[in-house]
Amino acid sequence: MANETTIFSARAGLVAVGIKFQHMKIWDMITESVTIPQKVRQHTPLNKLLDCFINILAGGAGVVEVNTRVRPDIAVQRAFGRSTCAEQSTISDTLNACTPDTVIQMRGALKSILRRHSQSCDHDYQTGWLVLDVDVTGLVAGRQGEGVSKGYFPHQKNRRGRQLGRVIATRYAEVIFERLYDGKRQLDRSLQDLISGAEDVLNLAENQRKMTIIRSDAGGGTDANLNWVLSRDYQVLIKVKNWRRAEKVAASVQTWHADPKVAGREVGWVTQPQAYARPTRQLALRERKKNGQWSYHVIVLTLTDAMLFELCDQTAPTTPSPSEVVLAAMQAYDRRGGGAETQNRNDKQGLHVMHRNKHQFAAQEMLVLLAQLAHNLVIWTRNDLAQSRPHFRKYGVLRTVRDVFQIPGGIQFDPMGNIQRITLNDRHPSAAALHRAFASDELSLILGKI
Repeated sequence: MANETTIFSARAGLVAVGIKFQHMKIWDMITESVTIPQKVRQHTPLNKLLDCFINILAGGAGVVEVNTRVRPDIAVQRAFGRSTCAEQSTISDTLNACTPDTVIQMRGALKSILRRHSQSCDHDYQTGWLVLDVDVTGLVAGRQGEGVSKGYFPHQKNRRGRQLGRVIATRYAEVIFERLYDGKRQLDRSLQDLISGAEDVLNLAENQRKMTIIRSDAGGGTDANLNWVLSRDYQVLIKVKNWRRAEKVAASVQTWHADPKVAGREVGWVTQPQAYARPTRQLALRERKKNGQWSYHVIVLTLTDAMLFELCDQTAPTTPSPSEVVLAAMQAYDRRGGGAETQNRNDKQGLHVMHRNKHQFAAQEMLVLLAQLAHNLVIWTRNDLAQSRPHFRKYGVLRTVRDVFQIPGGIQFDPMGNIQRITLNDRHPSAAALHRAFASDELSLILGKI
């Protein structure tokens, strides 16, 4: 390296992100907390874990792609504090050496990182509501893996895998808490565990829980879960799991309102609601099935009319009509699709969380936690870019990894092998925004022809 001054990198954008990653001292917090019981030969276990993390950010779908995405790119290695890169098989061995205690340590490190760097942990509860979407998404895997079993995997009948539980701070697009479960475990048995984990990360006091909205689909809407969440003083927007009760309760709706956004769907307030741990309002919705009969569902909520309009990003009318309120409540719930479901899809496409499968449960959960850190770093990078060009707020994980991190450029090194300057290809449409967002005294970042 002493004889080299400038090299080309296809991921100069990721190089800039890596240098900022080092300045944020994110990996330092992991090395201080996480211990992997494995002998050190050429690379320490945590350095190999870092190589795996870099591969995720570089768009690698499997650990094997470390050999083609990270090992050949000296600039990316140096940007993240590595002088070389481990071979993919040794990284896989390190993942296999992870234990349940290692996973607990990693989860504690991620909690510290979020508390230091996330917007969710700095949320101002005096001025607005924190919205937490809770969901479980399936990760298909080979039948021999630990915790792999038949379960519910959408559009994949008789498949096996594991379930990934997630809590997402929707307005910040940050993943607050994740836990891996066996393939049979759904949200009804996981919701309390997931909310408790997020509550610990965010360090929510009673007054903050009162300003936090828990939103979930019917998977989490059992009586036990609803009463537990309500007893914790959270605000709720949760669909009921019991469809037979939903049909019975919906019979008390006196006025049905057609939903202009979904053809054939009608919504109305329940006049004889089911009793829960706290007073609630209950919204019934019905849709025509193929056989012409109605399908009924009920959503339990504690939100006021003003909260509903705020959640829909609408200005509340001075005297809203019954139709406006009921449709705002329906839209507030529907926006869950832009929260948990969108982030699940983004991470499956952009971070390939479904394509890295390990036999051992602890190894798989470590991959999940690395992807959680990658997700949040991508979101923080996108937010920095949006400061200079607001249209970047529309970028999801996939577009940021694919378009921003893959900006090509030239990387100049000093005689000691340290990155001295990054020249981004000025023809790339995202180069100017990355330059404005990341150029600083600590990072010499310029635009030029490559």
